[in-house]
Amino acid sequence: MNAEIDISKTVLKTERLTLRPWRQEDLDDFYEYASVDGVGQMAGWVPHKSKEESKTILNHFIENKKTFALEYRGKVIGSLGIERYNEQRFPELWENTGRELGFVLSKDFWGKGLMPEAVREVIRYLFEDVGVDFITCSHFLSNPRSARVQQKCGFHPYAFGEYHTHFDTVEPDQTNILKREEWENHD
Repeated sequence: MNAEIDISKTVLKTERLTLRPWRQEDLDDFYEYASVDGVGQMAGWVPHKSKEESKTILNHFIENKKTFALEYRGKVIGSLGIERYNEQRFPELWENTGRELGFVLSKDFWGKGLMPEAVREVIRYLFEDVGVDFITCSHFLSNPRSARVQQKCGFHPYAFGEYHTHFDTVEPDQTNILKREEWENHD
């Protein structure tokens, strides 16, 4: 079953990043990276066409209390959401508590190791502070960058399927999983 999540008072720090709740004053940074072609498509959404669109989604992030803003040197460069995993698709996981991660990073910061750094800290938070038993994370088969982040963070293949994007395509995807005992026993 899905664990309850409320990150509204949670701030996590890594060597280079601060993961914190979104704020209204993050709008310009959010729109700056979310409007760039090639960023949202990797996660199934189209680039934002206006600041008003970004503001609607920003308000959603704030209200739902499950998505971290990734701050690097005083600028928000991405997001990391602790989403609900699909309980109907994976009924065998019902006896345990879990969540699914979803993440997006500004194209300007790809390839610098920032997303694995953020994901590792959220994994630690979920296992140690929240107490989940497992975490899932998915990626389109056409998105090797996301696949690599997940692999670096200890996730392994669990299931294959299809994702219906917000731009009316169907993308083959892979769901990966990391269980608490695997994380605890990892070097």
